Amino acid sequence: MVRELERYIKKPFRMESASAFIDEKIKELGDWRGKTLAKVRGIIHEADPEIVEEVKWMGTPVWSHRGIICTGETYKQVVKMTFAKGAALRDPSGLFNSSLEGNVRRAIDIHEGDKVDKAALKNLIRAAVALNLQGQSIKGKTKQKKPRRGSSKRAG
Repeated sequence: MVRELERYIKKPFRMESASAFIDEKIKELGDWRGKTLAKVRGIIHEADPEIVEEVKWMGTPVWSHRGIICTGETYKQVVKMTFAKGAALRDPSGLFNSSLEGNVRRAIDIHEGDKVDKAALKNLIRAAVALNLQGQSIKGKTKQKKPRRGSSKRAG
């Protein structure tokens, strides 16, 4: 584990090489986790061809479109897709099965042998992109605050 962390610290990576870094990570895993990460990566790009790949947090693949959509973390027993604004997304297929207690994020834990529901995952990604785009379109506009009750000052 320490050697893996040192690798990321010693080798800074440029944003334009994020895709190559993710390719290498998938190749290095070389097991079901690499195959699963590659599969979800493909689904993400099918869902939105404008998705941008980034690498953050000491080597975590991140997919963004005007803000983070999700991350693709790999652990010994699970590939975890964490959606940055998952709590705000409808999940009619029940893909979210982890980090359900939070107010913002939601995650999908994929274990060895689990089947990924491609159509449901595409819908979830598209909803996350739409949420980011919606937030971008109103960004910069100032919200008018309603006056608090009892806070009006009397003239006099």
